[in-house]
Amino acid sequence: MPITILLADDHAMVRRGLHVFLSTQPDMEVVGEASNGQEALEQAEQLHPDVVLMDLHMPVLDGIETARRLRAILPGIRIIVLTSFSDQDHVVPAVRAGVKGYLLKDIEPEDLAVAIRNVHAGQVELHPAAAGQLMHVLASSELSMNEAHVHANPHTSTRLPEQERVGLGKETSHGPDMLTRREREVLGLIAQGLSNKEIAIKLIITEKTVKTHVSHLLDKLGLADRTQAALHAVRNGWVV
Repeated sequence: MPITILLADDHAMVRRGLHVFLSTQPDMEVVGEASNGQEALEQAEQLHPDVVLMDLHMPVLDGIETARRLRAILPGIRIIVLTSFSDQDHVVPAVRAGVKGYLLKDIEPEDLAVAIRNVHAGQVELHPAAAGQLMHVLASSELSMNEAHVHANPHTSTRLPEQERVGLGKETSHGPDMLTRREREVLGLIAQGLSNKEIAIKLIITEKTVKTHVSHLLDKLGLADRTQAALHAVRNGWVV
């Protein structure tokens, strides 16, 4: 069965280009198009697509509110944002609204196809710039929580007890010591929102080597993708 996709963008040329490209993918089928958020809701209810690929800035109903309502009426639907904006004011509300992918419109066509497949399979796909914004927000939130704890209990340590820290749970066995020095460097740069290409330039290694390090650290940490790795690292205080 092909992955069924609903496109939502107020620019007809964007929808046409996406439709033409996605139609070349043997495992994908574009089942509908919408020019605004309200149309996207109506078509999603009627067509029940696997994935909604949509812009954030649309008339009648914007992408954030559309995502919230889609998740309310179709909890199993996968939503991918394809936009030109990677700032915190767009990324964070979109993720909170339930989107599983946040991509920028400069993405290569083949990378978009891979992202759609990954999101359909249950993974999260974030552009490095979007991931960087989430890391910043999460790190700031963790710091605020620690400071509030210390203010209320001035004689305690500046770090929260392990069992109280957000996102740690029972994952203490997957600590940073199990990673090599280079893998820790790569993980830190992932958490800063750098792409594989940017990490390769920064560390003066090949992009293929970066991909190998990413694959190894994901296996060691028992995580599915680089976004989970970045969140895991920040939540556990491994990187700043």
